[in-house]
Amino acid sequence: MRKSIIGVGLGVLILLSAIFFMGGCGAKKEAAPGQTSTQVPVLKVGYIRVTCHTPLKVVTEKGEELKSWGVYLKPVVPGEKYDLMEGDKKLAQLELVVTKSGAESTTLFAQKHLDLALGAMTAMMMGIDQGVPIKIISPLNVGGMGLVFPKGSPVKDWDGFLKLAREAKEPVKVGYHSPTSSPKIAFESVFHQQGLKMTNDPSDTKANILWVDLKDTQSLLPALSSRQVDAFVGPQPYPQLAEAQGVGQVVAELRDLPPKGQWKDFPCCVIAAREEVIREHPQALKAFLVLMDKSFKWCQEHPNEAAQIAAQWLGMPVEVAQKAEGSMAYLSQPTDNWMQCTGTYLEMLNKMNKFSGSLKGKTLEEVKGLLFDFSLLPKK
Repeated sequence: MRKSIIGVGLGVLILLSAIFFMGGCGAKKEAAPGQTSTQVPVLKVGYIRVTCHTPLKVVTEKGEELKSWGVYLKPVVPGEKYDLMEGDKKLAQLELVVTKSGAESTTLFAQKHLDLALGAMTAMMMGIDQGVPIKIISPLNVGGMGLVFPKGSPVKDWDGFLKLAREAKEPVKVGYHSPTSSPKIAFESVFHQQGLKMTNDPSDTKANILWVDLKDTQSLLPALSSRQVDAFVGPQPYPQLAEAQGVGQVVAELRDLPPKGQWKDFPCCVIAAREEVIREHPQALKAFLVLMDKSFKWCQEHPNEAAQIAAQWLGMPVEVAQKAEGSMAYLSQPTDNWMQCTGTYLEMLNKMNKFSGSLKGKTLEEVKGLLFDFSLLPKK
């Protein structure tokens, strides 16, 4: 009887071993989190519905038409999921995530709900200061930021704005879409240089400027037309949309403000990635940056078609998209001027006590390693 039991036991062990062996040889491995069943990374890519991010929309819209570039996106679920292809090789699957602002992107980065994002330089800097493990891996665009007053306002230009801000009996209410957005931080820096006192407190009647957080780019035009704010600062296409819809008039573009030349090529948006993703999936990120570099060039060489894509995407007239695109430039390499302007951002943010962490009191030279990883950029 005992021998029989032992024999049965050995038989069961042999059978289980055979099943395990067969399963190991013939079955596909289950995908780990962040991986597809074919073991390529799934990267969540954040972007904002602004003309600054038109190059991303171009490559999703054109898809496999861009095969001749060598790197392209193959639609899986149009508008949501794309395979990042290098020739016939699938390097990653991209899942697109619409965000309201760079600040929201940094929050999602911190929660590991984003791997890669297009967003405001200043928002990424603020996130890095607070310990969010990300790096800026590429420039994206410069310019494209404006100060807008209601249509018919007596304020027609920058001098008119300064006169109002300095002489008005109560603070000028200026709206913005995110506290760490490039337009807000850039114009705040200019106002600071001009000696204007700013506040977020409605009861502070001695300030020149009362900042009003409108939470979303979609709120900029309604807040202006309803007189919730006296003016707003925002990225393109909203300054141009305000004029086209008869809601507002552009009083100043950042690139034209004094001192002459200082604000001309100021960074607006950049591309950032989580440090873990940079370490683990450099090939996919390199291919993505090559694709974006080619798209930047295409947008600048085909401005009318790029504007048509942006207009259809954002639901606005082509003429507005053309003006919005024309007010900025795409940049795929960190030029000396771009770095100098980034240093100015850092300096101004420190002067305004915006930093409390790793960037507080630091110069650009001291924190380049914290802010940037340009090792994945296409070689020029």
